[in-house]
Amino acid sequence: MKFTALLLCLLVSPAGAASLTVFAASSLTDAFTEVGRAFDARTGHRTTFQFAGSQVLRTQLEGGARADVFASANDAQFTPLLGRVVVGREVFARNRLTLIAPAGSAKVRTLRDLTAPGVRLVVAAPNVPVGDYTRRMFAAVERSGTYGADFAARARRNVVSEEGNVRQVALKVSLGEADAAVVYASDVTPALKRTVRVVPLPTRFNQTAAYPVGVVRGSANADAAQAFVAFVKSEAGQAILRRWGFLRP
Repeated sequence: MKFTALLLCLLVSPAGAASLTVFAASSLTDAFTEVGRAFDARTGHRTTFQFAGSQVLRTQLEGGARADVFASANDAQFTPLLGRVVVGREVFARNRLTLIAPAGSAKVRTLRDLTAPGVRLVVAAPNVPVGDYTRRMFAAVERSGTYGADFAARARRNVVSEEGNVRQVALKVSLGEADAAVVYASDVTPALKRTVRVVPLPTRFNQTAAYPVGVVRGSANADAAQAFVAFVKSEAGQAILRRWGFLRP
């Protein structure tokens, strides 16, 4: 079935081109923009994207927004839609967390420094996938006792902003409005590397994010939508995702 969909993707003629709308998590902005260009070049379809926090996209879909594909940064915002709004679930990529700090600042050099007095920490809101993973990471650090039993509480006291998506979190550091932030490894793009530096995050505390994708029920372009999903999971699609820092599913 997947092979048939991919074959359709590769052979469809411009005369049968569809206009696809893909709702995708903010962290997919760069990778999916490139995926979309490659997919359209091969198929003749026209793919447009709406990038936002997964929780925002879920709310829009539940409210009747029209889309053909939904790609989320976690299952918490995807699974409640399964069956009634989205048909099928396939994990197409994984991601990991990383800490970033302004390139010219020495305030934050290690994970421990997130609890230092006066440090301005930015994270995503709890209902944003990266915000949930961030809090899971803090809890793992606290359970270890490595930096004190109250690490999570001390880190939270330094939070000056909770953003609605991961790109807004990264932007705060890039603009010098924060001393540190937690983002995905894939968010440290070539453009962002000019203004921030990566702070090592111990592997034992890191969290793995799984990205599910599915076709939206009632899509007027269901075959083309399934072809897009197949392309994302193909070697060509996976190569693009890896170039942007994502891990294999």
